[in-house]
Amino acid sequence: MSSEIVPVDDPIVEDEPRRDKQRVVSHGDHDGEGNTGVPRSLTYGESSSSGSGGYVSEVFNSERLPPTLASEIQRFLRVANMLEWRAPRVAYLCRFHAFEIAHNLDHNSTGRGVRQFKTSLLERLERDEETSKVTRKELSDVRELKRVYDENRRYIDQHAGVFDLENSHGEKLIDACRIASVLYEVLKTVTAGPQALADRESIQAKSELFAYNILPLDHGGIQQAIMKFPEIKAAIAVVRNVRGLPSAENFPKRGTFLDLFEFLQYSFGFQKENVSNQREHLVLLIANVLIRQSQKRSASSKPVDAAIDELMRKFFKNYTNWCKFLGRKSNIRLPCVKQDAQQHKILYIGLYLLIWGEAANLRFMAECLCYIFHHMAYELHGMLTGAVSMTTGDTVMPAYGGSHESFLSNVVTPIYKVIYEVTPEENHEPKWLGKTNFVEIRSFWQIFRSFDRMWSFFILSLQAMIIMACHDVGSPLEVFDAVILEDTMSIFITSAFLKLIQAILDIIFTWKARTTMDLSQKRRQLLRLAFAVIWTIVLPVVYAHTRRKYTCYSAEYGSWLGQWCYSSYMVAVAIYLMTNAIDLVLFFVPAVSKYIETSNWRMCTTISRWTQPRLYVGRGMQETQISLFKYTFFWILVLSTKLVFSYCFEIKPLIAPTRVIMKIGVQIYDWHELFPKVRSNAGAIVAVWAPIIVVYFMDTQIWYSVYCTVCGGLYGILHHLGEIRTLGMLRSRFHSLPSAFNLCLIPPLSKKGQKSRTKSFLKNLFCKVSKSEVLDQKFVLVWNQIISTFRSEDLISNREMDLMTIPTSGLFPGIIRWPIFLLANKFSTALSIARDFVGKDVKLFKKIRKDEYMYFSLMECYESVKYILEILIVGDLEKRVVSSIMNEIERSITESSFLQDFKMSELPALQAKFVELLELLVEGNENQYRKVVEVLQDIFELVTNDMMANGDRILDLIECSEENAHDSTFFSRSIEPQLFESAASKTSIYFPLPDDGPLNEQIKRLHLLLTVKDKAMDIPANLEARRRISFFATSLFMDMPSAPEVRSMLSFSVITPHYIEDINFSMKELQSSKGLVSIIFYMQKIFPDEWKNFLERMGYQNLNELIDDGKEEEIRNWASFRGQTLSRTVRGIMYYREALKLQALLENNENKDILEDAIERNNPKLSAELDALTDMKFTYVVSCQMFGSQKSSGDPRAEDIKDLMRRYPALRVAYIEEKEEIVGDKLQKVYSSVLAKAVGNFDQVIYRIKLPGPPIIGEGKPENQNHAIIFTRGEALQTIDMNQDNYLEEALKVRNLLQEFLQTHGRRPPTILGLREHIFTGSVSSLAWFMSYQETSFVTIGQRLLANPLRVRFHYGHPDIFDRVFHITRGGISKASKTINLSEDVFAGFNSTLRRGCITYHEYLQVGKGRDVGLNQISKFEAKVANGNSEQTLSRDIHRLGRGFDFFRMLSCYFTTIGFYFSSLISVFGIYVFLYGQLYLVLSGLQKALLLEARMQNIESLETALASQSFIQLGLLTGLPMVMEIGLEKGFLTALKDFVLMQLQLASVFFTFSLGTKTHYYGRTIMYGGAKYIPTGRKVVVFHASFTENYRLYSRSHFVKGFELMLLLVVYDLFRRSYQSNMAYVLITYSVWFMTITWLFAPFLFNPSGFSWDKIVDDWKGWNKWIKEQGGIGIQQDKSWHSWWNDEQAHLRRSGYGARLLEILLSIRFFLYQYGLVYHLDISQQSKNFLVYVLSWVVILAVFLIVKAVNIGRQLFSAKFHLMFRLFKAFLFLSVFAIVITLSVICELSLKDVIVCCLAFMPTGWGLILVAQALRPIIENTGFWQLTEVLAQAYDYGMGCVLFAPVAILAWLPIISAFQTRFLFNQAFNRHLQIQPILAGKKKQT
Repeated sequence: MSSEIVPVDDPIVEDEPRRDKQRVVSHGDHDGEGNTGVPRSLTYGESSSSGSGGYVSEVFNSERLPPTLASEIQRFLRVANMLEWRAPRVAYLCRFHAFEIAHNLDHNSTGRGVRQFKTSLLERLERDEETSKVTRKELSDVRELKRVYDENRRYIDQHAGVFDLENSHGEKLIDACRIASVLYEVLKTVTAGPQALADRESIQAKSELFAYNILPLDHGGIQQAIMKFPEIKAAIAVVRNVRGLPSAENFPKRGTFLDLFEFLQYSFGFQKENVSNQREHLVLLIANVLIRQSQKRSASSKPVDAAIDELMRKFFKNYTNWCKFLGRKSNIRLPCVKQDAQQHKILYIGLYLLIWGEAANLRFMAECLCYIFHHMAYELHGMLTGAVSMTTGDTVMPAYGGSHESFLSNVVTPIYKVIYEVTPEENHEPKWLGKTNFVEIRSFWQIFRSFDRMWSFFILSLQAMIIMACHDVGSPLEVFDAVILEDTMSIFITSAFLKLIQAILDIIFTWKARTTMDLSQKRRQLLRLAFAVIWTIVLPVVYAHTRRKYTCYSAEYGSWLGQWCYSSYMVAVAIYLMTNAIDLVLFFVPAVSKYIETSNWRMCTTISRWTQPRLYVGRGMQETQISLFKYTFFWILVLSTKLVFSYCFEIKPLIAPTRVIMKIGVQIYDWHELFPKVRSNAGAIVAVWAPIIVVYFMDTQIWYSVYCTVCGGLYGILHHLGEIRTLGMLRSRFHSLPSAFNLCLIPPLSKKGQKSRTKSFLKNLFCKVSKSEVLDQKFVLVWNQIISTFRSEDLISNREMDLMTIPTSGLFPGIIRWPIFLLANKFSTALSIARDFVGKDVKLFKKIRKDEYMYFSLMECYESVKYILEILIVGDLEKRVVSSIMNEIERSITESSFLQDFKMSELPALQAKFVELLELLVEGNENQYRKVVEVLQDIFELVTNDMMANGDRILDLIECSEENAHDSTFFSRSIEPQLFESAASKTSIYFPLPDDGPLNEQIKRLHLLLTVKDKAMDIPANLEARRRISFFATSLFMDMPSAPEVRSMLSFSVITPHYIEDINFSMKELQSSKGLVSIIFYMQKIFPDEWKNFLERMGYQNLNELIDDGKEEEIRNWASFRGQTLSRTVRGIMYYREALKLQALLENNENKDILEDAIERNNPKLSAELDALTDMKFTYVVSCQMFGSQKSSGDPRAEDIKDLMRRYPALRVAYIEEKEEIVGDKLQKVYSSVLAKAVGNFDQVIYRIKLPGPPIIGEGKPENQNHAIIFTRGEALQTIDMNQDNYLEEALKVRNLLQEFLQTHGRRPPTILGLREHIFTGSVSSLAWFMSYQETSFVTIGQRLLANPLRVRFHYGHPDIFDRVFHITRGGISKASKTINLSEDVFAGFNSTLRRGCITYHEYLQVGKGRDVGLNQISKFEAKVANGNSEQTLSRDIHRLGRGFDFFRMLSCYFTTIGFYFSSLISVFGIYVFLYGQLYLVLSGLQKALLLEARMQNIESLETALASQSFIQLGLLTGLPMVMEIGLEKGFLTALKDFVLMQLQLASVFFTFSLGTKTHYYGRTIMYGGAKYIPTGRKVVVFHASFTENYRLYSRSHFVKGFELMLLLVVYDLFRRSYQSNMAYVLITYSVWFMTITWLFAPFLFNPSGFSWDKIVDDWKGWNKWIKEQGGIGIQQDKSWHSWWNDEQAHLRRSGYGARLLEILLSIRFFLYQYGLVYHLDISQQSKNFLVYVLSWVVILAVFLIVKAVNIGRQLFSAKFHLMFRLFKAFLFLSVFAIVITLSVICELSLKDVIVCCLAFMPTGWGLILVAQALRPIIENTGFWQLTEVLAQAYDYGMGCVLFAPVAILAWLPIISAFQTRFLFNQAFNRHLQIQPILAGKKKQT
């Protein structure tokens, strides 16, 4: 509130501020009238009492209220608090009225928190009942109420009309309206009939004046600036055209309809708030489209009609296509009369918007909305035309009437309930209602089913290459040999089998939908199966009967074909390929293919039905011919390279060894051979070929990565990426920035200039810029605003700001005044050149003129000296002297005699004197007057005596003046004072100088010009500031559309979903360490320069001073803006608003002097216009899902959100309100979507739209966005996560970006604009650095290629910009189905592409993005993404894309989405295949026999395959694009250095470890499901993770697999030594050993303080406590091993029998060790009898019985018979020991046997545990399950000890900890940051 005291006109703050000020001095002061003052409390909850009445003034909490009552009583309690100190009795009456309402709403106090609230309020009322009466100024309560009410009424009448023009009374006017509306309701209650309140309607209207979003469409809003725009007026007039509507008598409405939306409301029963919301929505849409249509000035139609027609096309394109697809006639029927047609169009658009605005979760189903609209449009048309129903004979009316909430209750809610029932929940199987076309089945076969053409191509290519290699084909022409060609054509038999498999899979995967599937779809599947069966029979039979039976014809002489032969089989193949030939023709003519898919012509529908199910989505996705050629050429290059490499280096070298293996007959095995009659050593061939085949199917990903790197790099170079990447480059190109800025960011004056944008831009690159136009005033203003923003963000210091700012005052025409950081050392260099120069003036001038910056710095210094001396020197003689010197200098320059007339050697001394003079002038101390005079005299003497050759002329001038002084009456001066000294009557110099802005600015600038040295060349010093400036400068030279005027730009909104993440760090959080360092300490050390700049800006020396002076809020903001907080995001997004206001100011043509307007922005009218224009173009909605519950629970985060709303008044917060209503003495939950804004100091609800039920029934985030999207506005919508950031300089380019929607990219305009992201969290730890580079490479070079030429870029998360109307009519901006849409963002891209949208990518604008910084956080994020990709694999979207794309675009889709994860999975699978194959060869004795008998060497192709595979294992696959992108943006030398540095910091270890995370979660989720959102926390501080936490997180994903690989390698190494060299072993297994060690120990390498002995001891204690703690209900997995172990099996509990069977089959591999190793025991005496294996199971059984006996003994005897239990254990131990000794003596049991037994039996035990887990439902209630738990605990404890031991040993060595700290925080060390105090946790206050 304002502190102004207005006794009568200002009733809000009457006498209160005066008393507050007096209270500070004395608590007992009284006012002037003798009445007792009521002082306001200094702090919340503090009270003070009056001297006579005893009334206690204390606010009652009006914000934390029960959810059931808040919306009804909060306004009364708020007004009571506002009136507490001015009218206590009125405050009491307001609270009493609130209590009555609360009691009536819930008289039994059954609601949550109602009883406690009513009790506390009743206590307050009892306390105030008597004491408040004495403060009453009237005789009765009614008169007191009337008095306060009248005061506020008068204030409203006086000030409401000038609110827009004078904003000083705005806050008080809002409060007056609040008070008046509330007091009216109280008066209405306490009086029977208040005659004096006849103005009820007026008061209510004016109280609602501020309860609006953007447009005050209610009464009184016409005075707002935004309502004065002609386009807004025109749009409102269109909406309010109610002429010709049916009479209101037929509806529950009194009076006429105010507008078309009110007619729709009473016709169909829409909610009032929904109607208000969509009314504003449509008015803004029409107004924004109308502005652009008005500029087109089409003579054929009016702009309003053209705007409405454009909206009709956008809104109903999907609906009309849907009707066309179904063969139904559209129900949008327009009359012939033009005026009526316009009204009908608005009604149809409004009807759709109202349906959409109230549809809740139905908004995800676009065609469901089309269906609802279809029927309601029919009813609307019937009402408008008065049609009669054919069935009832009555006039057509809405089926459900227009009663209150009729549409919600009768239409939306029933459909919502169906959706709710089929939504899966925890421990709840969803209700199956049937699907018609696609059923999500968990199987890896989904990958083959969706991309069958790709897998068929690879399989057939593999078969063809094997056949060619068997025939030793060396040239492609040899394939046409008759024999080779016939054998090669056998691949079509394989093709027929694959098509049969595809047909069978289609039937199997849609079997569940057989009852709901369309009959034609069933027929199609059966026909495809029948044809597949026929061809599968025909082709092999024909091939077998006609093999080598063909007819040959000789070709022409000299033909390359030679002899041409054919057979019956070839004819059959030709017939078989006819359909493929048609597809091939259509592939080259995409327009025809698109027409066939989208046409309703019967022939076309028949053809399209045969190829795939005829679906509404997924049709007509073909690109243009040029795009087709580009991505086809790319994939031909990739596939050609891949196939040639595979043939030459993988397949062909294996043929000869295979033949040798097949010839050797191995009769003797080292074990009991189960299949001794198998010929040709099939097992050995499979073991050799299997890894090659696996790599063959994987290495396409490698070749794609290589070509992606090359093509993406070339594309970046051609589009000027990285042209300005250093400060040196920025300085060298800075002179061209103003012209590039004008070309890009200033709207062209004409359409002609707009059309020639690209041409003039290219011309600008190669032509010299006109120097007179370089520093445009608009560029100067914007540049300075950017630098000012840097300073406000503490990226630069005050001095750096001075050095980078460009002067705004035009003091010296013709001289370009560059920022000083460009002119660093230029003046000193020029002086040095001049001092040492020998020659003529012309040469010196040319030498200086070559360097433009040097030349302009000299010119500016000279003119500045003249300017300052003119003001400083006021004496007439002194002025003449100075003028003479200047004239002499200029004359010498003109006559080229400057070097002869002046001595250059004295220039440094002159510079020093001028610096001294400027320092005195800046200081401005009157006591230094004499010093200034002396310096001026020194300068004069230096110039005249030491520098000027003809200095006598100046001295003669002085002498002459002294002689004439005796005769002159005008100028009389005593001879005694020297030059520049003051006489008795007159001063010679004006010191101190006047406080003039431009003068002071120029003095400081001149001082900097003279003193700044080389260090200024490194300005700015902050790396982030450098990066942002460089990128902004680079982007100005990229291709971007011309900027329109702000009025003409596309309007847009930004939406940010928020759950419970941090909004602002509290002081408690900042100072709390919890055993680690505090966040504020961490921030100071990580951002030392920004902390120093912050202290400088605040004017303090350290943190303690800030806290002592109450600057906690500034500290919180500073820290929060450097974390991943919502406040950082909101600040960044609000730069859009600031940028638009700045650009609108630049375009304001009413004011001639734009700089004056920019500086003096105190014009309220101009400010209101700018705000209104910005509101019209930009809206920001933060969807705070939990804000409602946080408010009611008193969560501090709710107050932080309110602070954001108060700080940014244009910010809107949407939240879900969960309210309990009492219906029949029962509580019923009611959910609403609420939009709120800040009005004054309170949050005010703008819209409250009731929902059919809880909106969060899916993944959460998409529904959070969906409920808030109805509150967004505009034609575009940007989605921003709450861990993102934005920058002012980037916000300036948003107009250009939005123009992309109006340009055609290929066949259609874009529907999603992809943007570049900068990862701002990679500055400290090495892991964060790796992650940021990996992300950067994907969001730049990766997406660059995806968008063009591959045309498969999707939506990979925020910050993409959507075509809003396109997406709200097609299902929204994400999908929300539980589990399957875990990665909800990418499905928006899938949906947009499937619906014929276009997704582009633009790199000239970037936003910031935060990522996780610790290994555990990163792993959780990788796991979440892998889970999401596995769910995508099963989704219908991927299936439809894979089937609907052409072949090469389908390849792009596969390898850029799920293909990357599947390739990673099969690369790891290939390692297992290789090692188990080698294990089979070694243990069976085959490898020994083959090598010894055939003397075979290592197979080269196998080594080649493993080497190519290691690219993925070592992380080099990720590294290639990374190096290219760093090279483009930072230089290739820097890229090479960074890449080497990354490897030294163990980047390969990190990427290999991440590979394990991806493969584990991707594979497990596809097999078993269980995908869920994994919160990462987004922690700021890099902290130490305990050993227990690491084990829980990585045990099953990495450690178990690492131990298995190690066991494989050890066993392989033990049994191959006698016949294979060590070098061969190392070459084959080095990458496997590397991956094994990485998977086992990377979490400890990348764990801060992981080798600190103190941490090791704590970890060991925690590990033992965790492993022994008993689990149970309510015990979390981080507290007990049992709880964690049960949670780890959750995926199996949800799995079906198929998945459990697969788990059992995979577990069988662990029994191979035992089977192979027991035959290599010495005790077996080389026996190959199967009995040996059986006996080994007897031993295992004995071990299990011993374990079980010990377990039973512990349960029976350990408590009461402890001694007996010990004796029992001793007996067992001695028995086992005796058996071992006996066996060693009798059966020759050796120590090697004991070791081998351990290697054999440990995997068997683990395999049995896995089998038992799969069979848990069967054995859970038996003793076997208890034994399984004991074994599993023992295994986990053993694995933990094995992992812990080497870590503990290394912790003894101090150098290890130091080495770890260095490679973990190398980036920080390079920036000279203090890492050791952070790791040590020592708090140091600076």
